[in-house]
Amino acid sequence: MTTNPIYNFNNKTAIITGAGGGMGKEITLALSKFGAKIYGIDLKEKPKEYTNLNIEYFQEDITKFDKIDLIFAQAFEETKRLDYLANVAGVLLFGKDKSLVDIDLDVYDQVININLKASTYAARKAIPLMQKTGGGSMVHISSVQAYRGDPVPQDAYSQSKAAILNLSKSIAMQFAKDGIRSNTIVPGLTLTPLQDRWKNDKETQSKIANHIPLGRLGKPEDMADGTLFLFSEASSFITGTELIIDGGLLLH
Repeated sequence: MTTNPIYNFNNKTAIITGAGGGMGKEITLALSKFGAKIYGIDLKEKPKEYTNLNIEYFQEDITKFDKIDLIFAQAFEETKRLDYLANVAGVLLFGKDKSLVDIDLDVYDQVININLKASTYAARKAIPLMQKTGGGSMVHISSVQAYRGDPVPQDAYSQSKAAILNLSKSIAMQFAKDGIRSNTIVPGLTLTPLQDRWKNDKETQSKIANHIPLGRLGKPEDMADGTLFLFSEASSFITGTELIIDGGLLLH
């Protein structure tokens, strides 16, 4: 992880969804290392790595908007500010998320509600709080699947991640005048809990890595480094765009 001195998040407040593992956990730990106060949300239990860190953790369902309201209110009441929002939480329902002609529409709704609607709601809650304190920065997690089809489709996931790109651009356009920046991280194939099926399958990991120009799978830390950059003053003139972190996968 970078130790660039420009990464100073002292006295800053961040809310991070999906903070219980994978990319969300690494973003939380990275921001905390550089001084931010974190409010993390996830259905998973609190990671042991958060012990004795300046992290408030809420084991909640991000689609329960009454609970989300309380978390945003607590963060602002306690710190009097909201500087950063990371929309990281998401699901990929292997075996259930299929082609649009086959998918059960209840499964479709579940994926859209978690991956898109909950991110939209979190941004909706964050914007007026950021406006009160002179602006802020948002990072939303999309996927390379937003740019392409798939011979083995997960259409609800892909559609939700494509919509995240537009969500971010719309926020950036509407609220730039308030000092609010909004950008998207576009991960490639990354070893996170969403990809647990590869966790102990070194042969499959090696085959997949051979299709990536840089020769390896992504790590959650790669996405955390990108997020820190987009939150930091080093990216103060960047909004409404995507940072693709895929090892060159989309070059094919």
